[in-house]
Amino acid sequence: MSVATFTKAGAKATTNVTLDKSVFGLEVESHDLLKQVYVAYLANGRENLAVTKTRGLVRGGGKKPWKQKGTGRARFGSIRVPIWRGGGITFGPTGQENYSQKIHTKVKRLAIRQALSIAAADKKVKVIDAISLKEAKTSELNKLLKKLGVERQTLLVVSNLDDKITRASSNLEKVKVVQPNYLNVYDLVNSYNIIIEKDCLDTISNWLNPAKTANAKPAKPATKNKAEAK
Repeated sequence: MSVATFTKAGAKATTNVTLDKSVFGLEVESHDLLKQVYVAYLANGRENLAVTKTRGLVRGGGKKPWKQKGTGRARFGSIRVPIWRGGGITFGPTGQENYSQKIHTKVKRLAIRQALSIAAADKKVKVIDAISLKEAKTSELNKLLKKLGVERQTLLVVSNLDDKITRASSNLEKVKVVQPNYLNVYDLVNSYNIIIEKDCLDTISNWLNPAKTANAKPAKPATKNKAEAK
């Protein structure tokens, strides 16, 4: 699978880069796994800020509103009961709820490969030799993106997240810069353009396919001479 490749200056390269099929060429028949990991990402980043007061926390209500018998009305012991206006909340959020979801590492990596495969099939993935800026200016990075034909939400995958790229992209609302080991389904699904540095392709492939490095044959130890053995 070949993909459009660009030089450092943003010009179209003469030869295209071939992507790893095991990462960018999966056939995604169902999006259930992507949805599961996407929802888990949002749930794990959710801040638990909602807090309501129960009957015991609401101020007031220490005096019985009226006597128990003889009034013809229902008996109440406090004006802060949940069925009264201004009373406590029953079964409301307490601020101690845990909304996080656990997703297995293999499932996360498979979902990332599916997201990359869908993006590559939709021709959203582009490869650049390197993103090197002379100065940490937003205008310089913006010119490079225009040469690449990039619009809307963009994800830049760089091998080295230096200070120049960080400062240049900080004022671009629709541009996010990450390193290859920090890719996630949320950013990939919400990006209309994914610009990857050429050096990051091997890192992504080895990270999402750990079996490649695990199955690699170890190097044979060097044989010693007879004189050294003695």
